[in-house]
Amino acid sequence: MDMPFNKFKQALQQKQFQVGMFLGLGNPVSAEILAGCGFDYLLIDAEHGANDVRSVQTQLQAMAAYPPSCLVRPANHDAALIKQLLGIGAQTLLVPMVDTAAQAAAIVSAMHYPPRGIRGVGTGLERGARWNAVPAYFQQVAQQICLIVQIESRAGLENLDAIAAVDGVDGVFIGPADLAASMGYLGQPGHPEVKAAIEQAIVRIGKAGKAAGVFSTDPALAAAYRASGADFVAAGADTGVLRSAAINLLNSIKPASATVGAAY
Repeated sequence: MDMPFNKFKQALQQKQFQVGMFLGLGNPVSAEILAGCGFDYLLIDAEHGANDVRSVQTQLQAMAAYPPSCLVRPANHDAALIKQLLGIGAQTLLVPMVDTAAQAAAIVSAMHYPPRGIRGVGTGLERGARWNAVPAYFQQVAQQICLIVQIESRAGLENLDAIAAVDGVDGVFIGPADLAASMGYLGQPGHPEVKAAIEQAIVRIGKAGKAAGVFSTDPALAAAYRASGADFVAAGADTGVLRSAAINLLNSIKPASATVGAAY
């Protein structure tokens, strides 16, 4: 038995544009429904979403038979948590709040076994190694794991070139909401200055030879970022899509309910 092939990593290497969605509901049924909708990837969010290691695993299991790649965003940079997520079968991690090259290098170390890194060995207990059913696991794992670091602050932008240059970083993802807040535009991720900063960052990431990604629920902004060179876009989240669809359905039958407020 071989370990699963990382289609997302290959797609980034081959410059195949990828569109995905964040999953925050923490539910394997909703995750499985979305896995059949045609997205290139789905990202289980354990930073802001109500997800823990066990709920991440159940969603990975629910989506395993479907085409989309499954990414995971951990809550922080903790090496023990990263070890657990890799152990349950996550192959691509999108790690938030990376401001320096030293932080990026520490995350790379947490994802790799010695001598390159510090990841502990516990394959007999881990779904990622199919509980020791993958005989060549240690020879394959380094080729299949993928690290995306998330830049979402002024400090991250200032250190972007050094962060992107870290060996073991496969891509850099820009988080517009926190970046906007860091730039003094809280709640305005589409502000012209924020948009310009993101477009410039995408160009810099590409020049470093790494994949560039960004979150955008605005199709026009997503198109602009793609034109700037973005390799992957997160187009929304399950929570927002659910709320938007519910409000639109209700308003189509009972227009007075428009007072509920705008959708996503």
